[in-house]
Amino acid sequence: MTAELELTQALIRRRSLTPDDAGCCDLIGERLERLGFTLEYINAGGVTNLWATVGSGAPLMILAGHTDVVPPGPIEQWHSDPFEPTVRDGVLYGRGAADMKSGLAAMVCAVERLLTRRPVKGTLAFLITSDEEGAARHGTRYVVEVLRSRGITPDYALVGEATGAHELGDRVTIGRRGSLGCNLSILGKQGHVAYPDKADNPVHRFAPALAELVATQWDSGNVHFPPTSFQISNASAGTGANNVIPGHLDLVFNFRYCTESTAEDLKARVTGILDRHELRYEADWWHSGEPFLTAPGQLIDAVTQAIGAETGHQPVLFTGGGTSDGRFISPWGAQVVEIGPVNDSIHKVNEHVNVDDLPRLSRIYERVLDQLL
Repeated sequence: MTAELELTQALIRRRSLTPDDAGCCDLIGERLERLGFTLEYINAGGVTNLWATVGSGAPLMILAGHTDVVPPGPIEQWHSDPFEPTVRDGVLYGRGAADMKSGLAAMVCAVERLLTRRPVKGTLAFLITSDEEGAARHGTRYVVEVLRSRGITPDYALVGEATGAHELGDRVTIGRRGSLGCNLSILGKQGHVAYPDKADNPVHRFAPALAELVATQWDSGNVHFPPTSFQISNASAGTGANNVIPGHLDLVFNFRYCTESTAEDLKARVTGILDRHELRYEADWWHSGEPFLTAPGQLIDAVTQAIGAETGHQPVLFTGGGTSDGRFISPWGAQVVEIGPVNDSIHKVNEHVNVDDLPRLSRIYERVLDQLL
């Protein structure tokens, strides 16, 4: 059994349902402390955040990841206990196997091998949180604010999110779209369906505005990003009775937006559409991150060279998918690249990762560190 597999299994056994770290950071911290790392827990709001450093001076390289996982879903659909790691036919199954306990294990083992050979030139840090899958308010976002207030500025960051499309190393993430959401209530007047003149149906009132929102081209995207998308994820109205006109329509929608748009511009355009249709409404907006893009430079070069040396791939430079904690680290001043295992099973029943990919991923991390530190 490889060191990477052993550590990944140990992490999976800890039921770290977001935002519970369940002792994962302590397990990792013990190994880092033996390597000479200085540990600091920057916890907040019930979230565990580990900041661990070794070395001094520039450059500052951050290895970033999260210990929290999403709930397993229907247990009866799993072929084995999601929190008892199981290897079948060369595949490791368990919640967090791909997202992203194997990435963390590969990082730790890479650093153990590197520091056994030589000290780093500069500073190597781990930034690990248990609040990536949840609200993400007291995790990496909070740690970055604390460290920024101390005058700490990173040069590079590797995030161990699962990025492979079909096989290890075929894709790395160099940017992410921003995310802007809204809880929207369209206000009407409840009444009897037989007397619509005495009521005001918010569903009917909103329909033309909805058609315009769905048909709007918010931007055209660019060479790095697809066009900004608008999606309604939840909609509800009514009392449950079939003879009552509802008094309000409640919706949740989300923009995944590229660098051609801003959150403020999108808010203003939505508000303009709602006002133009003379709707009465209440809007509660939330903004979970700006889009970011890492320009070509030392980190992308080091990652692509390491992947090529280990796998023979020339990876696709990718900016799609959901959000990650890279959105908090990039504005801090770092070049950010995400590289991890194949992501086709993340958040699914029977989440898994190929056992052979674990030491290969770890060697990719080690090659990057060797080149930059």
